[in-house]
Amino acid sequence: MAARRNAVFASAGLVVVGSLVAAAMLVRGAPVRSPFVAVESDAASHANAVDEDESDVLSFRAPSGKPAGLSCDRARVVVRQVRTEMLAYEADPVTPSALASGVADWMDPYGLWTAAPDSPVSKTIDEVATDLLGELEGSGRCASARLIGSEQVAWVGALQLELARGRALQRPHAHAWSEPFTELARDDEPARELALGIGERLGAIERELGPESVPFVDDAAARFLPALSAQEWADVSLAAAVRAYVPLVDPHGAWAPDGEESSVYDLDLESRPPERAWTRASRTVIGIRIDQGALPPLADGDVVLEIDGLRTAGLPPEQVDQAAFVAANPDVAIVRVPKNQARIERVQMTAAVEVPMANSAPTGELTVTRVAYGAAGDVAIVTVTDVPDDLGARFMRALASASSGPRPLIGIVIDLRGNGGGSTEGAIDVLGTVLPNAPLFPMKRRDGTIETDRAPSSGSVYRGPLATLVDPATASAAEMLAGALGAYHRAPIVGTPTYGKGCAQEYADDDAHAGVLRLTTLLYALPDGSPVQRVGLVPWARVPFVALDLEAADREATLPHAPPSWSGPDVRDPELVKKSFVGWPGAIGAIGPCHEPRVCEALGMLATASPRERRSPTAHH
Repeated sequence: MAARRNAVFASAGLVVVGSLVAAAMLVRGAPVRSPFVAVESDAASHANAVDEDESDVLSFRAPSGKPAGLSCDRARVVVRQVRTEMLAYEADPVTPSALASGVADWMDPYGLWTAAPDSPVSKTIDEVATDLLGELEGSGRCASARLIGSEQVAWVGALQLELARGRALQRPHAHAWSEPFTELARDDEPARELALGIGERLGAIERELGPESVPFVDDAAARFLPALSAQEWADVSLAAAVRAYVPLVDPHGAWAPDGEESSVYDLDLESRPPERAWTRASRTVIGIRIDQGALPPLADGDVVLEIDGLRTAGLPPEQVDQAAFVAANPDVAIVRVPKNQARIERVQMTAAVEVPMANSAPTGELTVTRVAYGAAGDVAIVTVTDVPDDLGARFMRALASASSGPRPLIGIVIDLRGNGGGSTEGAIDVLGTVLPNAPLFPMKRRDGTIETDRAPSSGSVYRGPLATLVDPATASAAEMLAGALGAYHRAPIVGTPTYGKGCAQEYADDDAHAGVLRLTTLLYALPDGSPVQRVGLVPWARVPFVALDLEAADREATLPHAPPSWSGPDVRDPELVKKSFVGWPGAIGAIGPCHEPRVCEALGMLATASPRERRSPTAHH
């Protein structure tokens, strides 16, 4: 079970409806001093950039290996929690056709049950979708789900015969255990042909790997085509309905049952993500083939058949993902077929060797590029591609690196182009290094209450010239960062209008005690009250970093069922607004060369603009 459920993040990543598609500066010596840059440091506060609190590290339970199911009452509890209690806004109505499409997709991780072109169950789902939607949102005994379940029993029974027929053929098929399932399950493959093909591969595995493989083959057949009752299948359809429903009312939201909750978390944004036994894998008919990043004693190319008693054949993609975290734990027993070997063996995972922090370099460092800014010195371009939890610490390390060049440092440009956002905590920590103690973002919840974040005072402050670069892919937490700096006139925004995601999500256990929710619970505005949601930031100076057709591409405002826009109160500290402006000096001599000509163009605008121009508004009102 996840150890932490209340994290807030803001990114432009969208939830895909469908289960077939499987987020401190170590200052040495004296602080830097120059006419334009000041980095003041409390070294003790940044002695370690990694949080030592072990409770902040996510851990996940082993998946069940069974299709996810919800009773009628539990499904209704989750839907009510999402729609009337947690969501930050009044959601658009859900259409029965959209729900039906999502149910057919989420219910079928293989293209066998409801998503195959010859499945009669998909037609039944379409026919009962209106009733199913009413039962989820209202009352009743979910008779529509039971109808789906009854149809599924008959359909799976027919497919079981096809699988058994293919298995009995015992045809040779080289390395059938390692062939990716996607090579067998082509797009629009009829379910009867796919079931026959699965059976043939299982028969080949039994032939090649011998009697020891029979229990794994038996479990694979039962996993692909389980012998569930009509009521059990009804519960599976209701769990699929909840998974489909949540993104239809919140395009940034998701629900996952316990055992699959890793699919809800944006783990790339964690400062201390849990370890994985592999980074990329493929499903086969008998297990999980490791494609990349195997943790010893596993190796790339191995096919994992079992993890601490959990057979891996036929796991849906979300459970495959979760299994990677479970398998990384020490002392876990693994059954595998080694790469290019026709034998089954058992190995034991071992504890990872920990390198003391004093001897290890920080990972995920920001890229710093120095650009000549005339004859007087350089400007440092700090590239920030996402907003992880520990971005504040990474940013301070980048400042330390930028300040150590052979020429004086004139200013810092934070390049947020293509940054889809991430952790609000990470954005706020960066703001603490340039706007300490500043009141930041008013955030509104569903009940109308408004919370206001405040930048921390970490003891480390950069007081030199600052600017940000943005484009249409700059979104959410990245917009928060650039927008707050612009609202306080601390840093002009240069580029093209941004994506416009002014909402944030939180993780929470569902009230049915069945799984985990990620849901949009907050709408935010910039410190001056300017809206971001559906609007985005309007740069102080326009530099066409992307083509016009890309500027007109998808934005939050074009996303179906996106949250509404919201303007908040002006929460800025007036005294801080007066003090925060730092002008850019002119450049005497050539600027550049730059890795992109447009970046030099942006620096040229900063060099020639007047202070009044740089105080122009940064967002729509």
